[in-house]
Amino acid sequence: MYFPEFRARRIRGSEQFRKMVRETSLSVNDLVYPMFSAFGRGIKKEISSMPGIFQQSIENLLAEALEVRELGIPAVLLFGIPETKDSVGSDAYSDKGIIQETIRAIKREIPGLAVITDVCLCEYTDHGHCGLIKNGDVDNDSTLELLAREALSHAEAGADMVAPSDMMDGRVGAIREKLDKNGCSTIPIMSYAVKYASGYYGPFREAAESAPQFGDRKSYQMDPGNRLEALREAESDIAEGADIIMVKPGLPYLDILRDLRNEFNLPLAVYNVSGEYSMIKGAAANGWIEEERVVMETMTAFKRAGADIIITYHAKDVARWLER
Repeated sequence: MYFPEFRARRIRGSEQFRKMVRETSLSVNDLVYPMFSAFGRGIKKEISSMPGIFQQSIENLLAEALEVRELGIPAVLLFGIPETKDSVGSDAYSDKGIIQETIRAIKREIPGLAVITDVCLCEYTDHGHCGLIKNGDVDNDSTLELLAREALSHAEAGADMVAPSDMMDGRVGAIREKLDKNGCSTIPIMSYAVKYASGYYGPFREAAESAPQFGDRKSYQMDPGNRLEALREAESDIAEGADIIMVKPGLPYLDILRDLRNEFNLPLAVYNVSGEYSMIKGAAANGWIEEERVVMETMTAFKRAGADIIITYHAKDVARWLER
């Protein structure tokens, strides 16, 4: 049936009808808010390339985490800035590490907020790479045990979920085995299953103080030109025990997000990364776009492509806009 018998504008002309037939909806329950916990006290340092996002010491982070819970956002994703770094990322798996202390503080003060932790070594190594260095590159297999130790230390501190982001082969299986053998079999794994070597991470490097001191991460993060490899990566992580799979970045890889949604029935997350956030904030600050409209359109795009969970620095604003 075509025009003039079919007229799509009959439905579009009414706001009530538009809502009734809308195919994709967004809820505050879809959101996860990333936070950066810094060693020390009295710290609230705005990240220059990410307006409104801060490195914060635990007492300040708790105040914002309370705000997050009050907005109805169900979970935060924690990244740590330790006091010291070394070649093996010791603070990442220390019982008194910055993330472990932050987890305990949140669970003590804000028990209704779910805590997800990033599991990687890049924030804790003095070379800025995601694992142990051998012969000038990250050594995959020797890194696995440290990642598993890190995940277990987070779980024992009270984390509700761990999220390995390092892109080492076999790390989901190593983490699952470590958790299961140490009484943490109920802790789910959200795997950064499909993580591309992307230029969109630039502002995050400042936020997490994790820029590589030499080389790049192309030997372990995915080539942006690859599509079928994403299916293989996700399938491998699912086989190793991932409970949720993730695509990162978000907007440049909506096709990959849809591919994974079509192929797998696990919960699917997307990370709306720092560069995506900063571009919107920068354009909005210059009056070039309407921030709320563009952010909400972006969130809808993630949902329409198949995401169940959206990790985004816009989460607090989105929650407020959804309340209206």
